[in-house]
Amino acid sequence: MKSKKSSLKIMTQLIILVKPMLFIIVAAVILGVLGFLCAASIPVLGALGIINLTETNKYIFSLNEICSFMVLSAILRGILHYGEQASNHYIAFKLLAIIRSKVFRALRNLCPAKLEGNDKGNLIAIITSDVELLEVFYAHTISPMAIGIITSLIFIVFISSISTVLGIISAVAYIFIGMIVPIVNEKKVKQLGVDYRNKSGELNSIFLDNLRGLTELIQYNSVKTAKGNILKQTKNIAELQNNLKKQEIKVKNLTEASIMFFNTIMIFTAFYLYSKNIISFENALISSVTLMSSYGSVIALSNLSNNLAQTLASGERILNLLEEKPQTEEKTNGIDINAKNIICEKVKFGYNEKKILNDVSITAEEGKIIGILGKSGCGKSTLLKLIMRFWDKDSGKIKLSNIEIKNINTHSLRQNESYCTQETILFNDTIGNNIRIAKLNANDDEIETAAKKASIHNFISELPLGYDTPIGELGDRLSGGEKQRIGLARAFLSDANIMLLDEPTSNLDSLNEGIILKSLYKTKDKTIILISHRKSTLGIANKIYNIENGKILKE
Repeated sequence: MKSKKSSLKIMTQLIILVKPMLFIIVAAVILGVLGFLCAASIPVLGALGIINLTETNKYIFSLNEICSFMVLSAILRGILHYGEQASNHYIAFKLLAIIRSKVFRALRNLCPAKLEGNDKGNLIAIITSDVELLEVFYAHTISPMAIGIITSLIFIVFISSISTVLGIISAVAYIFIGMIVPIVNEKKVKQLGVDYRNKSGELNSIFLDNLRGLTELIQYNSVKTAKGNILKQTKNIAELQNNLKKQEIKVKNLTEASIMFFNTIMIFTAFYLYSKNIISFENALISSVTLMSSYGSVIALSNLSNNLAQTLASGERILNLLEEKPQTEEKTNGIDINAKNIICEKVKFGYNEKKILNDVSITAEEGKIIGILGKSGCGKSTLLKLIMRFWDKDSGKIKLSNIEIKNINTHSLRQNESYCTQETILFNDTIGNNIRIAKLNANDDEIETAAKKASIHNFISELPLGYDTPIGELGDRLSGGEKQRIGLARAFLSDANIMLLDEPTSNLDSLNEGIILKSLYKTKDKTIILISHRKSTLGIANKIYNIENGKILKE
C-alpha cells in the first residue's frame, strides 16, 4: 500500500491533537531553546577565557567569573533539558491515551463490519505498536523542530552582528543540515517506512492465525509450512529494516561531513576577514566557536528523518483508521422502538460486485419462531447481519414493528435484538461474567435461569468454582459446544424482544440440542429467527423459509 498523504499533511493533522496542551508545548520549546543556548555558551565562554589569558582586562569579566559562568551554564543545561524532556513526554503519553481512546471509538463505529475482514492482526498492530511509535513524534519531533528553528535564528542574528558574511554562512549551514538533509532523506525513506509498518501488521495477522490454528497445524504436520511463511515475512521485514538502517548511516555520515565542511568554511572565512582587518581576532574566534558549538538542535532535526519515516507511516495508518467511514452510520436522532416483529421486503445486498441476497422477503410475527434453511454460503447469515444493521441493504425494506431499520436509533436497535452465532467470542473472565455481558445488572438467579435454558447449568455447577470459574483466553478451557451454550445463555439472558440465532446448536450433541430447542419452543414472549442447514433443527419453527443462492425458494 502506497502512502496517500504528504508528510506535511500527516504532521499537521497530528499536531492539531496537541492543541489542548499548547501551553505545555510552548514551555517545552522555551526550556529547550534556553538549554541549547546554555550548551553553546560553554565553549564560547571558554574562548573568552582564552582571550583573557592572552590579553589581560580585555573583557569586564575576570577569568574566575567566566569559569563560574561556564559551570552555571552546565548546571542550567541539565536542569533545562530535564524540564524540556519531562514536558515533551508528559504531552506524548497524555496524547497517546487520547489517541487510543479515539482509535477504540473509531473501531466501535466501524465494527462489526470492520472485523468481518481478515486484518485483525493489522488492527492489533495499529492499536499497539503504531500508537506507541507516535511517542517519537510528540516527545522528540514537535518541540525539537521549533527549538531548532528558534535557536538557529538566534545564532544567525548573533553571528551576523559580528559579520554579515559569517551570518550567511551559518544560515546556510543550519538550513542545509536541519532542513535539506532531512527533507531529501524523508523522500527516500517514506515509502520504506510505510512498507515496514504494513508488513509488520501483516506479520501480526499471520502470527494470530497460526496461534489460533496451532492444534490443526500440529495435527496435519503443517507446522513447517507455517514456520516458513513466518520466516519469509520476517525476512522481508528485516530487509526493509536493513534498508532503513543503511539510509540512516548515510544521513549521519552526510551530516558529519557537512558539519566539517561548514566549520572549515567558517574558520577560513573568519580569519580571512581578520587578515583584512574587517573583524578582530576575538570576533573571528568567537564566531567560529559559536557555529561549531551550535549544531546540536539542527543535528537533532537531521537525525529525526529516518525514525520519522516509520512514525509518520504509523501516524498515517492511525489517521486513515480515524477517518474511515463506517459501513453504517450510527443513528442517534431517530426513533426508539419496542420491536415485536420483523418484515423484510425484496431485500437485495452484495459485496462489491458479488450479489449475496436477491429479492428476499420474510415475515417474522410477534412471538413466532421463523426458520431459515439453506446450505452454507447461501446468504442466511448475511440476512441476519442486515437485520442487525451491520451493513445497509442495497435495496428493499427491513422493518421492525413497521419502522424502517434506518430510522431506528442504533442503541435502541441493539437493545431490541440479541444475536447468537455458532462462533461464540468469550473473554478472559469467569463463566458468570461472560454470560452477564448480555445484561450487566443481572443477578445470580437470572444468570442461572439463562444457563438452564441453554443446557449449561449442570456442567457449570459441577466445576469447583461454579460460575466463578475462569475460562482462559478466548475460552480455551472450554469445548466448542460449551462455548456455544454460553453464547445461547447470553441470548436467553438478554431482555431483547427479538432473538437472531445463527446455527446456535451446530456444535452440540442431539441431547443438548433437543433441550435447547425445547427451551426456544417454550419462549413465547420473543420473536425468534432460527438459522440452520439442518431441517431437523427447524422442527420447532412456525414457518420455514428455504434460501438457495440468495433467493427464497417458492413453497
